Amino acid sequence: GVEPAPGRVKDSGKWQKPRFSRKALMKCCLVKWIIASTQPQDKDSSDSDLELSTVRHQPEGLDQLQAQTKFTRKELQSLYRGFKNECPSGLVDEETFKSIYSQFFPQGDATTYAHFLFNAFDMDRNGSIRFEDFVIGLSVLLRGSVTEKLNWAFNLYDINKDGYITKEEMLAIMKSIYDMMGRYTYPCVRDEAPSEHVDKFFQKMDRNRDGVVTIEEFIETCQKNNIYNRIKQNTNTIYN
Repeated sequence: GVEPAPGRVKDSGKWQKPRFSRKALMKCCLVKWIIASTQPQDKDSSDSDLELSTVRHQPEGLDQLQAQTKFTRKELQSLYRGFKNECPSGLVDEETFKSIYSQFFPQGDATTYAHFLFNAFDMDRNGSIRFEDFVIGLSVLLRGSVTEKLNWAFNLYDINKDGYITKEEMLAIMKSIYDMMGRYTYPCVRDEAPSEHVDKFFQKMDRNRDGVVTIEEFIETCQKNNIYNRIKQNTNTIYN
């Protein structure tokens, strides 16, 4: 077998989630963007507005983004400053996104889940995440209503974006989550666990037994059976 990396195993042999120092977390721009929004800014607000002349992609105006999200103007300014510092072009491509996201899960393979997550953020399907895509998605995940978060989760599971979730799509997401968490999870995950997990979800969600789950079935079943909390546990890895 492969020996776990030092510092990740207790004396009992149970895997323990690695503890990241603030310095290490600040190296990951997704966290840096979020942390930056909570820091006091010394600049005058007139000097902190969007500086659009130096970037290849020019985001929408702050007023429009403020209307589309639940962030304040100052929060949007801070988020954009961090975004621009890390991504001077104003765009994040998929390979960069995967590289960033993998830093959070060194014990596993986050590549596939990061691919699905990237597609969920890339709203116009052009192969890159704009600042607008990032803050709109982040707003939903951090401050959206239960229904808004469930709509976002449905979009994540609907891999081919045809308006339905198939069992194969949900299984692909579940497998990618298990792969991302790694082999050193405790208790140990059986190989058949993702498939069993999906079978239980589909039994409750596919109410008319047509082999697919619609957005209406997804939201209604999650709210009625309190499945939302389990969906949240899976999607929490997006922003934790």
